[in-house]
Amino acid sequence: MSEYLLDILPLAAKGYCCSQMLGLLALQAQGTENPGLVRALGGLCHGMGQCGQTCGVLTGGACVLSLYLGKGADDETPSDKADLAVSEFVDWFTERTSEYGGTSCADILGECPDGKPDMSRCAQLIGEAWAQILTILTGLGVDPSEARE
Repeated sequence: MSEYLLDILPLAAKGYCCSQMLGLLALQAQGTENPGLVRALGGLCHGMGQCGQTCGVLTGGACVLSLYLGKGADDETPSDKADLAVSEFVDWFTERTSEYGGTSCADILGECPDGKPDMSRCAQLIGEAWAQILTILTGLGVDPSEARE
């Protein structure tokens, strides 16, 4: 069981999806709010609009890493570690979900009888992804509690 499940389940109860939960965990770690970012991450939910495509945990996790390391303004440059961080996360996620046969929601969840994700499987994966994001960031010397200026 992921050590972050107790952080994730209340977010699920409030109706946030996987990619939004990862964004909210990052914003909570930074002590900030950004409803626009959370809304934007909603576009990645459930394999992009219930389409069963690439899992929102993967795409949302890549967005969260870019929140810390990416370019956000004209006068800002992305960290030279940004691509490495996302690549490391993608490699981890691909390996982690290999038992399901791929990285799409359809691969991970199979047939969803009611068209909704299996939150027990998704919550575990979200918690593990958040732990991996924290590991990647701290390994690169980035403090997850600090927002990029």
